[in-house]
Amino acid sequence: MPTLIECPERIRSVLTSLEISTDLIAARSLVLHPEAQELVVAATGDDGREHMLAPAAAAKWREMSAAALSDGVVIKIGSAFRSVDRQAEIIRAKLAEGLSLNTVLCTSAPPGYSEHHSGRAIDVTTEGGGPLEPEFEKTRAFQWMSKNAGQFGFALSYPAENPYGYDYEPWHWCFGPTEV
Repeated sequence: MPTLIECPERIRSVLTSLEISTDLIAARSLVLHPEAQELVVAATGDDGREHMLAPAAAAKWREMSAAALSDGVVIKIGSAFRSVDRQAEIIRAKLAEGLSLNTVLCTSAPPGYSEHHSGRAIDVTTEGGGPLEPEFEKTRAFQWMSKNAGQFGFALSYPAENPYGYDYEPWHWCFGPTEV
């Protein structure tokens, strides 16, 4: 993984525009996640939105969601690949709502440091559950994922009290090696 010193100028520029210091990145030991170079449609949402992932992650997502469904559990992608620019837009929108930068960075990774850039991360939703809420932990989907996701190469990225300073995100799973 690239270190902070290897952080591309484009990322440094975006961080500066958001007043996110590289000291904060270093203090939280955040990992730079370059944007995926190859993406495929992993799933299409009920709203028609295409959720893009790296090819291997997409294939394993399809296998995993089919396995869950065969067990009577519906899992869906709420969010998948996200560009650095989109991550910056999300943070700017939260700041415009009046949230402090520290509050925003408990739930949103700084641009360049989101697993979503890699094309391997998914935010999982299910029927009848609010998306991106801690209550997802109480769903059958979360219980199924906790028991079975590892068989498909997915792991929960941000458990409670994770070393990166992010809030607990029971919906956020990443394919392949994770840093937690």
